[in-house]
Amino acid sequence: MIVPSVAAVVALALGVLSACSSASGSSSATAGDPNAEFTFWSFTGIGAKNSVSEYLAKNPSAHVKLSEVGSTTETATALTAALAGGVVPDLVMIQGDDLPKFVANPSNFVDLRTLGGKDLASAYLPWAVGAATATNGSVIGVPTDVGGLGLAYRADLFQAAGLPTDPAEVEKMWSTWDGFIEMGKKYTAATGKPFVDNVETSVFFSTVNQVTEKYYSPDGKRVYDTNPQVKNAFDIAVKTYQAGISANIAAWSSGWDPGKANGSFAVTIAPSWLLSGLKSAAPATAGNWRIATVPGVGGNWGGSVIAIPARAAHRDAAWQYIKTMESAQNQTEHFTKTGTLPAAKDSLTSSAVLGYTDKFFGDSQIGQVMSESVQKFNSFYNGPDTSAIGSGLLNALADMQAGNVKPEDAWTKGLKNVKDAVG
Repeated sequence: MIVPSVAAVVALALGVLSACSSASGSSSATAGDPNAEFTFWSFTGIGAKNSVSEYLAKNPSAHVKLSEVGSTTETATALTAALAGGVVPDLVMIQGDDLPKFVANPSNFVDLRTLGGKDLASAYLPWAVGAATATNGSVIGVPTDVGGLGLAYRADLFQAAGLPTDPAEVEKMWSTWDGFIEMGKKYTAATGKPFVDNVETSVFFSTVNQVTEKYYSPDGKRVYDTNPQVKNAFDIAVKTYQAGISANIAAWSSGWDPGKANGSFAVTIAPSWLLSGLKSAAPATAGNWRIATVPGVGGNWGGSVIAIPARAAHRDAAWQYIKTMESAQNQTEHFTKTGTLPAAKDSLTSSAVLGYTDKFFGDSQIGQVMSESVQKFNSFYNGPDTSAIGSGLLNALADMQAGNVKPEDAWTKGLKNVKDAVG
């Protein structure tokens, strides 16, 4: 992907939508019409074009002008610039890690309760709605998806190592993170090869998203450096590294996709939105992978909301899109087409989701694993610097794996990284 410059992103936010795709019916529409042409900003990689196509198939008289701005961060940057005085979109997708800074300024967005979204908390996962709810009670976004956690493992490699291959048996062996590490030791001892791809995403991102309190206290104070749950999650990652079972191959590094295909590791993190990437990276391994629950109590990595800026010119048309595409029925339908895990509670408990399997993953109960993961997920407060804090700690673990930081010094390095980033 070609990353645009900051100037290009800001130009886009100010209305120079040179990369837009437009889809509409044949008739013109007024600004107050629910079928008025509305602008929709999304980030890449979430299938927004497919979603718009689905919407137009359901509403042929609708008019949508879609712009896939760039990465999640680039989209948030463009939105920040637009809210500061530029031309805002009528509808915008916001990734979960970028959401807190926008929730902190709810006056920039339409309170969706005023458009008919009064029962959002009962229709969607409470914690997903809560993440989009400001301290004044305003709900600025409807959850579009979540990132249920699982672990993907190579059943063929497990079998060669003399380990169980059935997901239910594997889950019993690694029901705790200590069990996961012990299983990894057995695998490495039997094969001479690493067990897991890395410790920063597959272990730390899993464990730190299983806590009841993360980097902030419920009243919005930073507690990342004093919270024992965060330190414990970090320590589990360090312990995994010290066990000698990590391939030290970072997610999205040049060796990550080849490693999935050539057996450089047997286990990798598998949030719902990464499954399609695993399939495309290692097509020759079809049928060898399985999906199992993560040790502990489930978890979530990822997810987005869709919001309407307060200065949107066509809020009625934008709200019609939300009502149509984010209903439980349509989130279920979208899941069956794309694998994007729903946030609507009725969708998560539907037979279509709970019964979902994929032959690539040996008919593992993917839908059930992911659905249970997000329903068990603990709710905690995310503040405006959650993403930066997580990156600082993760980078310290990456430096440890690269041999640049001793394991016993990694936590101190992580805290320094965070302080340098957010003060």
